[in-house]
Formats: sequence, structure tokens, C-alpha cells
Amino acid sequence: MSTTSLVKGTALPASAPLPWSGLLALSTAAFTAVLTELLPAGLLPRMAPALGVSEARIGFLVTGYAVASFAAAIPLTALLRGLPRRPVLVGTLLGFALSNAVVALSSSYALTFAARLVAGCAGGTLWAMLAGCAARMVPPERRGRAIAVVLAGITLALSLGVPAGTALAGAVGWRTAFGVLAAVAVLLVGWTHARVPGFPGEAPHARVPGFPGEAPHACVPLARVALLPGVPAVLSVTLFLLVGHQVMYTYVAPFATHARFGRTGLVLLLFGAATVVGVWITGVLVDRRPRAALLGALGLCTAVMPTLGLAAGVPGVLPVSVALWGLAFGGAPTLIQTALVDVSGPERADVATSLQTTVYNAGIAVGSLTGGVVLSGPGAGALPWTALPLIALALTVVALNRRNAFPSGRHSS
Repeated sequence: MSTTSLVKGTALPASAPLPWSGLLALSTAAFTAVLTELLPAGLLPRMAPALGVSEARIGFLVTGYAVASFAAAIPLTALLRGLPRRPVLVGTLLGFALSNAVVALSSSYALTFAARLVAGCAGGTLWAMLAGCAARMVPPERRGRAIAVVLAGITLALSLGVPAGTALAGAVGWRTAFGVLAAVAVLLVGWTHARVPGFPGEAPHARVPGFPGEAPHACVPLARVALLPGVPAVLSVTLFLLVGHQVMYTYVAPFATHARFGRTGLVLLLFGAATVVGVWITGVLVDRRPRAALLGALGLCTAVMPTLGLAAGVPGVLPVSVALWGLAFGGAPTLIQTALVDVSGPERADVATSLQTTVYNAGIAVGSLTGGVVLSGPGAGALPWTALPLIALALTVVALNRRNAFPSGRHSS
């Protein structure tokens, strides 16, 4: 088992403390990206009249972000991968700041949608780098924990960011909420520049090094990463889970109204608070029992959906079910992304996670779009039944791919 990791040519001992400041800067970047992406989901009733469109079209602001991220992740990662990682991170944060500032000021749905596309491009670039940067900052034995710290920003965005943004919008207006988010992105630029190591990019004409049977610096097409053993299974789990999750999450406000539980802010708070517990449990298990943790999380998500479909209107069922959903979903991104870094190797993590970013955002786009169509057609009551088979598919893929993609223990190299 390896006990060191090379970062800029320096060996990191396995006993070295985690580089908390740098990891927390990356975690805050993840927080900013998720909150930028999902905040419209909590503001559907407020944004729709201001922009003169339906709630479903406000939901499509989430779809537009995801489509842009889906389309941009691979080409922008390929274009920028020769550059040092820190300036690229700073550039993505400035993209978030610009987008959110425009959304805060715009009265045009078309301009708002265009600004969301800019944010989506920034998000696609950011997500392709975060796990790889975290993995390079620590020795292999602590890789799962470092990725968990960074991706905890997702949990904080869900648990605190979206409910706080929704509450802030209720108090001072939704435009102020987006303005505050733009300011956070600007402040984060300085933190990232000071605390995230200046990892070099890849050589401009290099592709993916280190495949079995090839020279250490052989040029290998990106498609080869996608076909590494285990990678297709991890990507398919990402897709199925995100489509199913987003069908429900994007339209949680109208679903709560359908269930005669009109306090959307409380629903979001319950979901998000439960994700904190979920990510804490994941941090304990990710380096020891990753397969069991992921099977448990997906199994619980699968069980929650028919409960919402059958009994959401029964007093107490909706808040309890949403809390269990948040608990299950909270650690899933960390578990899935750690599995991807393990099967691809940290030296190929940027490329592999750019593929996952594309799939992840395709899932969000398809899920939010599908949810909008269901909401406009059969109605909010059909949302959990639409999500159920997709999440069940994700669970099935994990169960059937024990050997290559989701083993009981983790690789350390």
C-alpha cells in the first residue's frame, strides 16, 4: 500500500495533516456552484411573476445551466487543461460572479437565461477539476476523506444555502439573494488564489498517461478513459440518480403545495439538514465501507419515492420522507466521485471527472426538463413515480458491478 503522494514533486507522508484551508476553499467553490445552479428551484413562485413567465419556465433556468455545463465540461476541460489549475479555478469563480450579478439585475427572461448559460459553462469547468485537485493535495490513503471535505460544499449548499437563499429572497427579494451569491464568488477568488496549490496543467499535446502496456507519456484519446473498467458503470449510476433526483428536487415547491404542505422553505431546510448527517456518515465510511454506504443510500432513496407518491398528503409523512431523502442523497456524490477517482486513478481524474460532469449535468438537465413536463401534464403527484424507476436503476447498477466499479474496499493508488 502506497504511503506517499507526489504534489509538485514533493512527497506527502500519509500522516500529514489535511490541508484544511485549501480543501475548504474548494468546498466553498462547490457550495457556490451548487447554490448558483439550484437556487431558482426554491424561488419559482417569486421569480416567475417578475420575469413574466410560468413556474415551469423558471425551472428551465436550472435546465439551461445544466445543459451548458453538460455541453462545456469536456471541450473546456480539454482546451484549458494545459493551464495551471489555480488560474482556471479563479476564472470559473469570476464566471459565477458575473452570471449571478446579471440575474440579480435582469428583468428579461432571455437575458437571465443567457446568464445562466454562462454560469453553466463555469460549473462544467469547475466540477471537472475539484475532485482531481483534492486528490492531488493528499496521500492516496486519505483521498476519500479529502474529496468528502470538498464535496461537503454540495451538502452545505443544500442544507444551508438553498433554504437561506429562499428565506433571504422572502425577506429582501430574490434579486438580493443572487447579488449576495455574486459577492461570495468574488470573495472566494482571493481565498482560492492564496490557499489552493498551483498545480500545473498537462502538457499542451499530452493526453492521458499511464495506461497498461503503454509508455508512461503515451497519448491516449479521452474515449479510452470512458472505457476503463468500472468507469461506464460509475457514469451510468451518476446519470440515473441525477435524473431521478432532479425530477423531484427542482419542483419540490409545487409538490409541497400538492401535498398541502405549503412551507417550501421548511421542506428545503429539512432536506438540507438531513444531507449534513448523510455526508458525515459518508465521511466515516467512504474509506472503509464505500460499497455498503452507497447501496444503503440508493436503497433509501428508492424507498422514499413510493412513500411520497402514496402518502405525501398524510400529516407528517412529507417532512419525514424528505428528511430521509436528504440523508440518503447527502453522501451519494462523494461516494460516486470517489469511486470514479479510484477506477480512473488520480492522474486521470480531471479527464474522468470532466466526463462525469457532463453526465451529471445531463442528468440534471433531463431531470428538470422531465419534471417540468410532468408538472405541466399529469401534475405534481406524478413526480415521485417518475423518479422511482430511475433511482432504482442506479441501485441495480451498483449491485451488479461489485468487481470493477464498486468494490467493498477502496484502492489506495
